[in-house]
Amino acid sequence: MERVNNQVLDILGNILMKNINLSELGFITFTSVDVAPDLRTAKVYFSILNPNFNNEKIIIEINKRRKAFKKFMGPELSFKNIPDLTFYLDDKFIYEEKINKLLRNTNFKKND
Repeated sequence: MERVNNQVLDILGNILMKNINLSELGFITFTSVDVAPDLRTAKVYFSILNPNFNNEKIIIEINKRRKAFKKFMGPELSFKNIPDLTFYLDDKFIYEEKINKLLRNTNFKKND
């Protein structure tokens, strides 16, 4: 399944660069894909830099383009069924950024 997930992730990244323009939302990168064992559905996780809208609106706008991604993905995959995609914001980068910000703002005093 890991090979399938990586293959779908690679294909979606290429589609994002070549066929579907999401730049009005911000700089979007697909971070991981979790394809179901039956290959019928896939969860696609993304991160976004310099967002132009709130996270909820971005998630809605990307999910509006699910059919377009599926259409471009079809010829690239050798599966019997092309998975239905659902896009999710990858929270780990948000949490990482918050932790880094907290660490930068914290003054550690050395015990001499």
